[in-house]
Amino acid sequence: MSENLPGGALTPADGLTLSRMGYGAMQLAGPGVFGPPRNREQALAVLREAVDLGVRHIDTSDFYGPAVVNELIREALHPYPQGLHLVTKVGARRGADRSWIPAQEPDDLKAQVRENLEHLGLDVLDVVNLRVGVAEGTTGEPLGAQFAALAELRQEGLIRHLGLSNVTLDQLTEAQAIAPVVTVQNLYNVANRQDDALVDRCAAENIAFAAFFPLGGFTPLQSDTLDGVAARLGASPQQVALAWLLQRSPTTVLIPGTSSVAHLRENMAAADLKLPTDAIEELDALAS
Repeated sequence: MSENLPGGALTPADGLTLSRMGYGAMQLAGPGVFGPPRNREQALAVLREAVDLGVRHIDTSDFYGPAVVNELIREALHPYPQGLHLVTKVGARRGADRSWIPAQEPDDLKAQVRENLEHLGLDVLDVVNLRVGVAEGTTGEPLGAQFAALAELRQEGLIRHLGLSNVTLDQLTEAQAIAPVVTVQNLYNVANRQDDALVDRCAAENIAFAAFFPLGGFTPLQSDTLDGVAARLGASPQQVALAWLLQRSPTTVLIPGTSSVAHLRENMAAADLKLPTDAIEELDALAS
């Protein structure tokens, strides 16, 4: 495994050093993040290539597939290289109709943690994010009972670190009163800046802010400004969008997903792209 961490290193807690450019494994499942991959060997190759390129932060969940993605990670990478951190999440289940079903009861959350352990082939999970909110965004509802359930498993030694996904500033404060939070994972990209205050707070408190859907997700980013900056710099618009996020905050970490080795390499190359001040100013204006 490469010692050159793409995007540099971030250590939000003792024993947890992440590559700032990570890899999101969601797209390795079949269509709709459900069922087996279209090309199993290619999916395994993407995971191995990510590690070879220095990625030490793979984002996953047992509700991707369900179980499919975690089992692919285990097949491709177990026994896991030293220094590789798998960051999973709980808080939902999948219906037979491919629906996403909130699953927030404390006992169910604990069962989900154990399912992640089983399918990843681990005795302890590096990081577990509690995913709250809904597909459309955050809800602001109390999360104390749910986070406390995960904190109990942390005390039992089944989880090393805890994080949050799809949350508000107040929910972060609520969780921190129960146990340390080392990661926050919210929708954020150059065109979706509603969480600027949360990004800044995470930087001030050395919390890794994982920007999910950094390239827009299921509705890819489209911007003449982004295209123009990319053309000037001789890069792709996707690379510019990723580079902007890395330069936005010192504790931003990225988890772009892909099921293609070529696309993975293109994403990783964004870690070496330095945006000049005028380009950043143009891109910042997209949020106006």
